[in-house]
Amino acid sequence: MTGTQMVAQTATRAEVCVVACADAFRGDGEILASAFGTIPAIGVRLARHTFSPDLMLTDGEAYLVRGTWPVGGPAVGDVEGWSPFRTVFDLVWHGKRHVMMIPSQVDPFGSTNISAIGDYRAPKVQLLGVRGAPGNTVYHPTSYWVPKHSTRAFVPQVDMVSGVGNDRAAAAGPGASRHHDLRRIVTDLAVFDFQPGTGALRLASVHPGVSVEDVAVATGFPLVIDGDVPVSRLPTAEELQLIREVLDPKSLRDKEVAP
Repeated sequence: MTGTQMVAQTATRAEVCVVACADAFRGDGEILASAFGTIPAIGVRLARHTFSPDLMLTDGEAYLVRGTWPVGGPAVGDVEGWSPFRTVFDLVWHGKRHVMMIPSQVDPFGSTNISAIGDYRAPKVQLLGVRGAPGNTVYHPTSYWVPKHSTRAFVPQVDMVSGVGNDRAAAAGPGASRHHDLRRIVTDLAVFDFQPGTGALRLASVHPGVSVEDVAVATGFPLVIDGDVPVSRLPTAEELQLIREVLDPKSLRDKEVAP
Protein backbone atom coordinates (compact mmCIF):
# COMPACT_ATOMS: atom_id res chain seq x y z
CA MET A 1 0.00 0.00 0.00
CA THR A 2 1.37 3.42 -0.94
CA GLY A 3 1.59 6.37 1.42
CA THR A 4 -1.14 8.15 -0.54
CA GLN A 5 -3.46 5.16 -0.19
CA MET A 6 -2.81 5.02 3.55
CA VAL A 7 -3.68 8.72 3.89
CA ALA A 8 -6.86 8.12 1.88
CA GLN A 9 -7.91 5.38 4.27
CA THR A 10 -7.07 7.20 7.51
CA ALA A 11 -7.93 10.88 6.95
CA THR A 12 -11.12 11.92 8.72
CA ARG A 13 -13.76 14.29 7.36
CA ALA A 14 -12.49 16.96 9.76
CA GLU A 15 -8.96 16.60 8.40
CA VAL A 16 -10.20 16.94 4.82
CA CYS A 17 -11.95 20.13 5.92
CA VAL A 18 -8.72 21.39 7.50
CA VAL A 19 -6.75 21.13 4.25
CA ALA A 20 -9.66 22.64 2.29
CA CYS A 21 -9.58 25.64 4.62
CA ALA A 22 -5.79 25.81 4.33
CA ASP A 23 -6.02 25.84 0.54
CA ALA A 24 -8.29 28.90 0.70
CA PHE A 25 -5.20 30.87 1.83
CA ARG A 26 -2.85 29.42 -0.80
CA GLY A 27 -0.87 32.10 -2.63
CA ASP A 28 -2.09 34.97 -0.45
CA GLY A 29 1.37 36.39 0.27
CA GLU A 30 2.12 38.70 3.17
CA ILE A 31 -1.29 39.55 4.58
CA LEU A 32 -3.09 39.07 7.87
CA ALA A 33 -5.01 35.79 7.84
CA SER A 34 -7.98 35.80 10.23
CA ALA A 35 -9.66 32.43 10.56
CA PHE A 36 -12.66 31.86 12.83
CA GLY A 37 -13.60 28.42 14.05
CA THR A 38 -11.47 25.48 15.15
CA ILE A 39 -10.93 23.86 11.76
CA PRO A 40 -10.13 27.14 9.94
CA ALA A 41 -7.67 28.03 12.74
CA ILE A 42 -5.89 24.72 12.22
CA GLY A 43 -6.05 25.19 8.47
CA VAL A 44 -4.47 28.65 8.41
CA ARG A 45 -1.60 27.45 10.63
CA LEU A 46 -1.13 24.48 8.34
CA ALA A 47 -1.03 26.83 5.33
CA ARG A 48 1.66 29.03 6.87
CA HIS A 49 3.75 26.09 8.03
CA THR A 50 3.73 24.50 4.57
CA PHE A 51 2.89 26.44 1.41
CA SER A 52 2.11 30.06 2.49
CA PRO A 53 4.99 31.05 4.79
CA ASP A 54 4.40 34.81 4.41
CA LEU A 55 0.99 34.77 6.10
CA MET A 56 0.78 36.84 9.26
CA LEU A 57 -1.04 35.35 12.26
CA THR A 58 -1.94 36.88 15.59
CA ASP A 59 -1.81 35.46 19.10
CA GLY A 60 -5.55 36.15 19.31
CA GLU A 61 -4.97 39.60 20.74
CA ALA A 62 -2.43 42.21 19.65
CA TYR A 63 0.80 40.46 18.64
CA LEU A 64 1.80 39.08 15.26
CA VAL A 65 3.65 35.86 15.96
CA ARG A 66 6.09 33.65 14.07
CA GLY A 67 6.04 29.90 14.60
CA THR A 68 3.53 27.07 14.70
CA TRP A 69 1.45 26.29 17.75
CA PRO A 70 -1.52 24.08 18.62
CA VAL A 71 -5.05 25.37 18.38
CA GLY A 72 -6.58 26.10 21.77
CA GLY A 73 -3.21 26.87 23.35
CA PRO A 74 -1.10 29.99 23.84
CA ALA A 75 0.91 31.27 20.89
CA VAL A 76 4.43 29.87 20.88
CA GLY A 77 7.05 31.68 18.81
CA ASP A 78 8.78 34.99 18.20
CA VAL A 79 6.84 38.23 18.15
CA GLU A 80 7.25 39.87 14.74
CA GLY A 81 4.89 42.80 15.16
CA TRP A 82 2.27 44.59 17.23
CA SER A 83 -1.24 45.06 15.90
CA PRO A 84 -3.64 46.60 18.44
CA PHE A 85 -7.32 46.65 17.57
CA ARG A 86 -7.28 50.12 16.06
CA THR A 87 -4.80 49.00 13.37
CA VAL A 88 -7.13 46.24 12.16
CA PHE A 89 -9.20 48.88 10.37
CA ASP A 90 -6.16 50.03 8.41
CA LEU A 91 -5.52 46.43 7.35
CA VAL A 92 -9.17 45.97 6.38
CA TRP A 93 -9.46 49.20 4.40
CA HIS A 94 -6.20 48.58 2.55
CA GLY A 95 -7.12 45.00 1.64
CA LYS A 96 -4.21 43.45 3.55
CA ARG A 97 -6.35 40.78 5.18
CA HIS A 98 -8.14 37.56 4.27
CA VAL A 99 -10.85 36.53 6.71
CA MET A 100 -12.68 33.23 6.99
CA MET A 101 -15.95 33.82 8.82
CA ILE A 102 -18.76 31.50 9.98
CA PRO A 103 -22.13 32.59 8.55
CA SER A 104 -25.50 31.46 9.86
CA GLN A 105 -27.08 31.82 6.41
CA VAL A 106 -25.69 31.93 2.86
CA ASP A 107 -27.63 32.74 -0.32
CA PRO A 108 -26.95 31.69 -3.96
CA PHE A 109 -24.60 34.64 -4.60
CA GLY A 110 -22.69 34.58 -1.33
CA SER A 111 -24.59 37.13 0.73
CA THR A 112 -24.40 36.03 4.35
CA ASN A 113 -26.26 36.64 7.59
CA ILE A 114 -24.75 36.69 11.08
CA SER A 115 -27.22 39.14 12.57
CA ALA A 116 -30.73 37.74 13.12
CA ILE A 117 -33.06 34.95 12.05
CA GLY A 118 -36.58 35.90 11.01
CA ASP A 119 -38.09 39.33 10.41
CA TYR A 120 -35.41 41.87 11.34
CA ARG A 121 -38.00 44.05 13.10
CA ALA A 122 -39.00 41.13 15.37
CA PRO A 123 -36.42 38.34 14.94
CA LYS A 124 -36.94 34.83 16.19
CA VAL A 125 -33.25 34.60 17.07
CA GLN A 126 -30.81 37.43 17.74
CA LEU A 127 -27.27 36.59 16.56
CA LEU A 128 -24.02 38.58 16.64
CA GLY A 129 -25.06 41.59 14.63
CA VAL A 130 -23.40 42.52 11.34
CA ARG A 131 -20.05 43.07 13.11
CA GLY A 132 -17.30 43.60 10.52
CA ALA A 133 -18.96 41.65 7.72
CA PRO A 134 -19.91 44.59 5.44
CA GLY A 135 -16.40 46.10 5.52
CA ASN A 136 -14.70 42.73 5.24
CA THR A 137 -16.61 41.78 2.11
CA VAL A 138 -16.14 45.04 0.23
CA TYR A 139 -12.51 45.74 1.15
CA HIS A 140 -10.56 42.46 1.22
CA PRO A 141 -10.72 38.74 0.39
CA THR A 142 -13.39 36.86 2.33
CA SER A 143 -14.06 33.14 2.65
CA TYR A 144 -16.53 31.21 4.79
CA TRP A 145 -16.62 28.06 6.91
CA VAL A 146 -19.95 26.27 7.49
CA PRO A 147 -19.43 23.31 9.86
CA LYS A 148 -22.98 21.95 9.39
CA HIS A 149 -24.16 22.12 5.80
CA SER A 150 -27.97 22.18 5.69
CA THR A 151 -30.96 23.88 4.12
CA ARG A 152 -31.11 26.09 7.22
CA ALA A 153 -27.66 27.46 6.37
CA PHE A 154 -27.91 27.57 2.57
CA VAL A 155 -31.09 29.51 1.87
CA PRO A 156 -32.67 31.20 -1.19
CA GLN A 157 -32.60 34.55 0.60
CA VAL A 158 -30.85 35.54 3.81
CA ASP A 159 -33.03 37.11 6.50
CA MET A 160 -30.62 40.04 6.88
CA VAL A 161 -27.62 40.91 4.69
CA SER A 162 -24.49 41.12 6.81
CA GLY A 163 -21.84 40.06 4.30
CA VAL A 164 -22.24 41.41 0.76
CA GLY A 165 -22.76 38.85 -2.01
CA ASN A 166 -21.60 39.13 -5.61
CA ASP A 167 -24.98 40.24 -6.99
CA ARG A 168 -25.46 42.93 -4.36
CA ALA A 169 -21.91 44.24 -4.76
CA ALA A 170 -22.42 44.55 -8.52
CA ALA A 171 -25.77 46.29 -8.07
CA ALA A 172 -24.28 48.76 -5.57
CA GLY A 173 -21.67 49.92 -8.06
CA PRO A 174 -17.88 50.42 -7.95
CA GLY A 175 -17.83 51.57 -4.34
CA ALA A 176 -18.83 48.06 -3.27
CA SER A 177 -17.58 45.97 -6.19
CA ARG A 178 -14.10 47.39 -6.85
CA HIS A 179 -12.38 45.35 -4.14
CA HIS A 180 -15.13 42.80 -3.49
CA ASP A 181 -13.48 39.36 -3.49
CA LEU A 182 -15.38 36.31 -2.26
CA ARG A 183 -13.05 33.31 -2.49
CA ARG A 184 -14.26 29.99 -1.05
CA ILE A 185 -16.91 28.42 1.10
CA VAL A 186 -15.85 25.23 2.86
CA THR A 187 -18.45 23.04 4.59
CA ASP A 188 -18.46 19.62 6.21
CA LEU A 189 -19.75 18.23 2.88
CA ALA A 190 -18.04 20.18 0.11
CA VAL A 191 -16.05 23.13 -1.18
CA PHE A 192 -17.62 25.96 -3.19
CA ASP A 193 -16.28 28.79 -5.29
CA PHE A 194 -18.11 31.33 -7.45
CA GLN A 195 -18.92 31.00 -11.13
CA PRO A 196 -17.11 33.61 -13.25
CA GLY A 197 -19.51 36.01 -14.90
CA THR A 198 -22.63 35.24 -12.89
CA GLY A 199 -21.01 35.29 -9.44
CA ALA A 200 -23.24 32.39 -8.38
CA LEU A 201 -22.14 29.86 -5.81
CA ARG A 202 -20.60 26.87 -7.60
CA LEU A 203 -19.85 23.38 -6.32
CA ALA A 204 -16.07 22.97 -6.64
CA SER A 205 -15.55 19.60 -4.93
CA VAL A 206 -17.27 17.09 -2.67
CA HIS A 207 -15.52 15.50 0.28
CA PRO A 208 -14.71 11.77 0.19
CA GLY A 209 -17.84 9.72 0.85
CA VAL A 210 -20.17 12.59 -0.15
CA SER A 211 -22.07 12.66 -3.44
CA VAL A 212 -23.22 15.65 -5.47
CA GLU A 213 -26.78 14.56 -4.68
CA ASP A 214 -26.01 14.64 -0.94
CA VAL A 215 -24.91 18.26 -1.26
CA ALA A 216 -27.89 19.18 -3.44
CA VAL A 217 -30.37 17.76 -0.92
CA ALA A 218 -28.68 19.72 1.89
CA THR A 219 -28.81 23.01 -0.05
CA GLY A 220 -31.90 25.20 -0.15
CA PHE A 221 -31.45 26.36 -3.73
CA PRO A 222 -30.29 24.83 -7.05
CA LEU A 223 -26.54 24.33 -7.25
CA VAL A 224 -24.35 25.59 -10.07
CA ILE A 225 -22.41 22.57 -11.34
CA ASP A 226 -19.92 22.92 -14.19
CA GLY A 227 -19.13 19.44 -15.50
CA ASP A 228 -17.81 16.62 -13.36
CA VAL A 229 -17.27 17.57 -9.72
CA PRO A 230 -13.97 16.30 -8.30
CA VAL A 231 -13.39 14.89 -4.84
CA SER A 232 -11.78 17.27 -2.35
CA ARG A 233 -8.08 16.67 -1.97
CA LEU A 234 -6.80 14.55 0.90
CA PRO A 235 -4.11 15.71 3.31
CA THR A 236 -0.62 14.54 2.50
CA ALA A 237 1.19 12.32 4.98
CA GLU A 238 3.19 15.36 6.14
CA GLU A 239 0.06 17.45 6.58
CA LEU A 240 -1.70 14.68 8.47
CA GLN A 241 1.22 14.38 10.88
CA LEU A 242 1.27 18.15 11.43
CA ILE A 243 -2.48 18.23 12.08
CA ARG A 244 -2.46 15.33 14.52
CA GLU A 245 0.81 15.84 16.37
CA VAL A 246 1.51 19.59 16.23
CA LEU A 247 -1.52 21.69 15.35
CA ASP A 248 -4.33 19.77 17.07
CA PRO A 249 -2.97 17.04 19.36
CA LYS A 250 -6.17 17.20 21.45
CA SER A 251 -8.35 16.43 18.39
CA LEU A 252 -10.50 19.51 18.90
CA ARG A 253 -11.29 19.33 15.17
CA ASP A 254 -13.47 16.28 15.81
CA LYS A 255 -15.76 18.34 18.04
CA GLU A 256 -16.53 20.63 15.11
CA VAL A 257 -16.86 17.89 12.47
CA ALA A 258 -17.37 14.43 13.90
CA PRO A 259 -15.25 11.58 12.50
